[in-house]
Formats: sequence, structure tokens, C-alpha cells
Amino acid sequence: MKQSIDLTWMDNMGFETELDGHKLTIDTNMEGGHDRGPRPKKLMLLSLAGCTGLDVVSILKKMRVEPTYFNVKVEADMVDEHPRKYTTMHVTYEFRGENLPMDKLEKAVSLSTERYCGVSATLEQAVKLTHEIKILE
Repeated sequence: MKQSIDLTWMDNMGFETELDGHKLTIDTNMEGGHDRGPRPKKLMLLSLAGCTGLDVVSILKKMRVEPTYFNVKVEADMVDEHPRKYTTMHVTYEFRGENLPMDKLEKAVSLSTERYCGVSATLEQAVKLTHEIKILE
């Protein structure tokens, strides 16, 4: 299956696209652009969080585990010299709720990171990916 995207230059450092029926603008900060949208590299972090988050929610529903709160954080280390690329990404899965068996949380995260999340499968070819699970009070 092939996928494609069209990204059209607006002006200065701004670009826009329509993605799944939603308009998306990317830009740089006010020093180089007009700050009209997120930066491209940070969208990689969002893509990772979104992909694995969707997987985990879907898997937990099938396991009949329903957290009252679920959050995915992604922290990345980037080199200082050009090309300014990410070298590591760490995903933290935060849960809150009643009856959250750690073994089921671990299974859902493991299935996402090792089998289902295409974003993490792609990124792990380029950066070191790690993760942890936290149950919040």
C-alpha cells in the first residue's frame, strides 16, 4: 500500500496540507517564520504518541480494562549539530483508574511497541526507543 501527502508552501517558512480531511500548517518560530503551526520534528513525536496510544486503548478495550485517565508522553534527545536529529525517544504511558492490572497494561504496551505501531517500527530503525508504564494515584 502506498501513501502520499502534498505539502504546499504558503510563504516565508510556512507550509500547509490537508491530512485526512483536516487542514494542517507547519512553520518555524517567530525568528524564522510566523509560528503558524508545529515544527516538523515534533510532529514525529506526536505521531509516535498517537500511534501507540491508539493501539493501547484498542487492546485494553478488548481486555476489558478501562482506565479513567490515559496519557502518552514522548521525550526525545536531539544532537546539537546539523542535521539536528533525534537519537533517542522515551515513551511514558500514564494510567489512572480502578482495577488496572499491571500485567495487562504491560501486554497492551508490548503488543503496540513490538507488533502493531507502524510509527515505532519505522522510528526504531533510526533511534533508540524505550518506554515505561506509570500508574498514577
